[in-house]
Amino acid sequence: MPSPLFLYGKPPISHTKVNHLDEDRRMSNMENSFNKENTSFKNSILDKNTFSTTWELVPGRGAFERSQEAALLAAEQAAKGGKVHALTITDNPGGNPAILADFLGQEIIKMGIEPLIHFTCKDKNRNQLESQLYALDRAGIRNLLVMTGDYPRTGFAGRPKPVFDLDPTHLLRIIGEMNQGLEVKTPKGTAQHKASDFFAGAVVSPFKTLEAEQMAQYFKLKKKIESGAQFIVTQLGYDARKFHEVLQFMKLHEYDIPVVGNIYVLSYGAAKLMSQNKMPGCVVTDKLVAELDKERNSPDKGREARLLRAAKMYAFMKGMGFAGVQIGGHNLKYEEVEYIIEKGEELTANWQDLIPEFDYPIPDGFYYFEKDEKTGLNTDKPVDRDDIPLASPVGFQFWSMWQMHKLAFTPDVGLFKTMQKIYTHKNPKRYPFEHFIKALIYDCKDCGDCALLDLAYLCPMSQCPKYLRNGQCGGSYKGWCEVYPNERQCIYVRVFSRLKKYREEEQLDSYQIPPANWDLFQTSSWYNYYLGRDHSALTLGIRPPEGFQGEGMQ
Repeated sequence: MPSPLFLYGKPPISHTKVNHLDEDRRMSNMENSFNKENTSFKNSILDKNTFSTTWELVPGRGAFERSQEAALLAAEQAAKGGKVHALTITDNPGGNPAILADFLGQEIIKMGIEPLIHFTCKDKNRNQLESQLYALDRAGIRNLLVMTGDYPRTGFAGRPKPVFDLDPTHLLRIIGEMNQGLEVKTPKGTAQHKASDFFAGAVVSPFKTLEAEQMAQYFKLKKKIESGAQFIVTQLGYDARKFHEVLQFMKLHEYDIPVVGNIYVLSYGAAKLMSQNKMPGCVVTDKLVAELDKERNSPDKGREARLLRAAKMYAFMKGMGFAGVQIGGHNLKYEEVEYIIEKGEELTANWQDLIPEFDYPIPDGFYYFEKDEKTGLNTDKPVDRDDIPLASPVGFQFWSMWQMHKLAFTPDVGLFKTMQKIYTHKNPKRYPFEHFIKALIYDCKDCGDCALLDLAYLCPMSQCPKYLRNGQCGGSYKGWCEVYPNERQCIYVRVFSRLKKYREEEQLDSYQIPPANWDLFQTSSWYNYYLGRDHSALTLGIRPPEGFQGEGMQ
């Protein structure tokens, strides 16, 4: 199996200074510029003496409907109130169509408050994502939260075709290169664009049930950080120990970037949906659902209890050392956000006393660190994972494929040179034997840029609905795929299990797999591998035999 660190293009630049465009010129393009020192999200999250607060808005489907007007009214109130540093704007949440977050962000920024745009990889290929970044840069919108995005569910005349051309690690690299000044090919050679000034973050979920799921999340987190993520936001959950686990993980691996905790003002209806994974990635246990069921019988339908719970989460997150919080909730009003902030500040002094109230472990769930019995949180010592059973059976097929790899696919070993010579005489567009074998075993989609060698001989193009090549999304639940719950295990649960059996699981964060090269679509992946045309050529240093006149790496 390949193991060297894989860096394609320029190295990530998340922790290096870059030359920015003149800020005054940028701000003059906005009708109503505002005092960045007081309202800048980036300043707030990087300042150790400021606890950054953002408020999530879900503007919904339509252009001039009630939800869009409500979002703009909320933005106006937040700008005047001065307690919120940025407004986060969702991107087609739940896989349903909604107004473009980018455009609403332009309206919000004119009100005197910054937007934090949810910038997802779904619904757009790499060219459209790049185009969108140019538009955001031109509009002066700098704050981006990069995510995979929900699988599409609804659309005009039926479910739309899913598009997941890039994953967050790829997108973060593009953003990093744009911040340096993206180099592009031109008819006359190479040109360098003016540097952008994006402040891009990524997401991680600590709320996973299985060891395989959670480790896949953390391996991908490391890739996101190495790809340029400048801050991290947690997924949604209510287990205080799991929130603390993210901070301990960052400290263990010496990642000095801010982490933001996610607070959702939870109603009974939303809790029921989340407990059934109807809102993928959001974790609510049956114990918490039962408490909410009792609270809704009060005269105010549980409103006071919901807001107080959110304020307590604010307090323990600030006490733990989070850089800030993201506050959300269905039909949440600005005065309720203010209450959460003010009450949270009041409770922060005694935050440790609140931890027992947030004891909502997933039954038989995995924790990365050993429990600290005194605090109810975590020690800094990782648990011993050797005796944890594999989440997915590992049979003879993986072992046999691994042996075949050693024999025929390891550069300069075994039959590799012989196979190279054979494939110099092959037609890359005619490969019936290879297609038959790989379609039978892997349901091969003939992408021509094969990632089987990278992912324990499991194909992300056929077995992951989001085609993810660098780690799982946040939507898996108890090991099941977000799109096929209780039917299909997440491919990364299976990959991790295969690698763990042979103590190779660290491969999942040892290098990054680039996006599929569609120049190679419906060509022989063996031809492309042996003759140095696919991504493995860069990873493993494969070069075609001397004198070969065919094409090299695309």
